[in-house]
Amino acid sequence: MKQSRRSFLKTSGMLASGLAIGSIPFLKSCTAAEAEYAPFGLQLYTLRDVIGDDPEGIITQVAEAGYKQIESYEGRQGMFWGMGNTGFKQFMDDLGVEMISTHANVFQNYEQKVEDLAAIGVPNIVSPWIGPQESIDDFKSYAEQFNRMGEIARDAGLRFSYHNHAYTFEELEGQLPQDILMSETDPELVDFQMDIFWVVAAGHDPIEWFRKYPGRFTSTHVKDYQEFDGERESVILGNGTIDFANVLPVGQENGVTWNIVEQEAYRDTTPVDAIIANAAYMKELNV
Repeated sequence: MKQSRRSFLKTSGMLASGLAIGSIPFLKSCTAAEAEYAPFGLQLYTLRDVIGDDPEGIITQVAEAGYKQIESYEGRQGMFWGMGNTGFKQFMDDLGVEMISTHANVFQNYEQKVEDLAAIGVPNIVSPWIGPQESIDDFKSYAEQFNRMGEIARDAGLRFSYHNHAYTFEELEGQLPQDILMSETDPELVDFQMDIFWVVAAGHDPIEWFRKYPGRFTSTHVKDYQEFDGERESVILGNGTIDFANVLPVGQENGVTWNIVEQEAYRDTTPVDAIIANAAYMKELNV
């Protein structure tokens, strides 16, 4: 379901950063708050250090924090966390949470994974990683594979997406691999999931990319960016440098349907505490 954009109320917040915040539109100057909030998701990889021992208990805490959607991934218990597709669907229904997507190894047993997802109404399957390549032709080859995967997904009632890291936003042979993947794939078959953190880490403006390719980015990973001693690190939302109050509405105006929270580092916090803090931020942001 398309998420509605709400009006923004003030809240302060420029945080210290080595970047010239005032002159760069995708960096933070303020956030927003309202009593009601639009639905948002969580990528369960955020909880990878704790979910394996008690998937049901941990995912219950996800629901209690206010997440109405989840994106799974293939952990050691599979993308259905040892419950099977129908068992996991029932568990999600009981919690009042929708599984909207999963990251998966799409190069192994792809058709079976699509079939299992289609059987329980999950609308998206995402390729999370192909890795840096040696040539632009290598990325063109992946684009061809993605088109074929997109056909299989479409025929089953799903959408196929590719999730970026920084490497597709770094120049190769005078071109950006992300441009190649987007121009060489069929919009009717292939969507893209923008990991906003990695776009910023590569030195790009996510707003420009939403506007450059309207309708192609259908979901985001909402992950805040900060640097510590020159090392880039994801942090609790609102503690980094990205102005999500500005970025996310532009995404929605250009085709984004799902905003999915993710965090991969836990400086001065824990995975569970991080998802609670991030949920509070998304409720206030309310986009």
